[in-house]
Amino acid sequence: MTMAIQGPVDVVIEGCYLATVNAAGDEFGNGHVVIKDGLIASAGRGPAPRCETALRIDGRGTLVTPGLVNTHHHLYQWITRGYAVDHTLFQWLTTLYPIWARITADLLHDAAAANLAVMALSGCTTSTDHHYVFPSGVGDLLEAEITAAAEIGLRFHPTRGSMNLGKSAGGLPPDEVVETHDAILAATAAAIDKWHDPSFDSMLRIAVAPCSPFSVTTDLMRESAELAREKGVRLHTHLAETEDEDAFCLEKYGRTPAQYAEDLGWLGPDVWMAHCVHLGDDAVARFGETGTGVAHCPTSNGRLGAGIAPTRKLLDAGAPVGLGVDGAASNESGRMSEEIHQSLLLARGRGGPLALDGREALRMATMGGARCLGRENEIGSIEVGKLADVAVWRLDDLSAAGVLDPVSVLALGAPALDSLFVGGRRIVGAGALLTADPHQLARAARQASWTIARP
Repeated sequence: MTMAIQGPVDVVIEGCYLATVNAAGDEFGNGHVVIKDGLIASAGRGPAPRCETALRIDGRGTLVTPGLVNTHHHLYQWITRGYAVDHTLFQWLTTLYPIWARITADLLHDAAAANLAVMALSGCTTSTDHHYVFPSGVGDLLEAEITAAAEIGLRFHPTRGSMNLGKSAGGLPPDEVVETHDAILAATAAAIDKWHDPSFDSMLRIAVAPCSPFSVTTDLMRESAELAREKGVRLHTHLAETEDEDAFCLEKYGRTPAQYAEDLGWLGPDVWMAHCVHLGDDAVARFGETGTGVAHCPTSNGRLGAGIAPTRKLLDAGAPVGLGVDGAASNESGRMSEEIHQSLLLARGRGGPLALDGREALRMATMGGARCLGRENEIGSIEVGKLADVAVWRLDDLSAAGVLDPVSVLALGAPALDSLFVGGRRIVGAGALLTADPHQLARAARQASWTIARP
């Protein structure tokens, strides 16, 4: 049974600890937030303005933050978790490509719905997806995940990914999971025309996302950038994730991944790249100068042993840095709130105890992600006039009670999510998903995982 998503409601939250994540970093120990018509109508210190018809939430014992923004994901991988857990990235990919070749629209829908539900329960209000496996004759895969996102109620930024450099042509993926150059560009243009909504309160935007330098030809990378700019949408790809990728680009193109991307027009304020673990100082500077964004995926990079992205250097250079959970098959938890914690630990592991603080980690998960997606004027902070994408975290339960600094509970602990609002719609309430039955989602995902595992 799919539950109907109710429309926006007027909400008053009072007595909370409010972390606005605005430019000034304003926080209020006895704060309030008012949601009206899907927007933030008031936010600040003390009692809220009177609103007789609003749903009133007692915010005492809670932390209120902007909803978290997931900047890199592969939803279909939810049903292939636990595979190749002790492999390098290239070994892991070659193990899983033949399994992913069996994906269908129904399987993808069930994977996406379960995965997005877990994302919502971890405070995520906006998620991207990078889908690049398109076997022929299996239904409309992009539509399947778009439908799932609408059912769960999250703001969604799927990308039309692609692979056309098969093994026989010197790429990594097997030939049966790649498409032709012309088919990819035609399908990408059609997806933008059909689905992309550029409006202020959009729940659905499309980006162009060839998979990676080792699975896509130079011509497709270049022409994908041209198509995206012609259509006025954003660009996304994997870049500089592993030493293997670095060696591949140097051998095949005589350039580092970052140099190769720049040669093809892939740096700029309309671009965000996933991972960027192996960036030299020159590349970091160019990302900052061009406004190129980075989707930092700390848990996935740690799981695959890829390394630690230079987040401190990127932030200091002025590059937009958001957080991403990455595909669930390389991050089996799929929880956005954990990426805040992991980003802080990995930054300090790389750069020492002062490399990153909890508020910077929260900012990456909110405003940093909004900047990567070009939505910093709409989401990512709690400010009057912005979309009411709001997370309410419990500070008074067993896991969080007694912690002195509420933001530290989120950055270093494991607070429970109480409520989640997306454009004023309540998606989570009292810690429970309100838009779908979690047990039904789990049953469907379990069946899908059994189905795709069978040759």
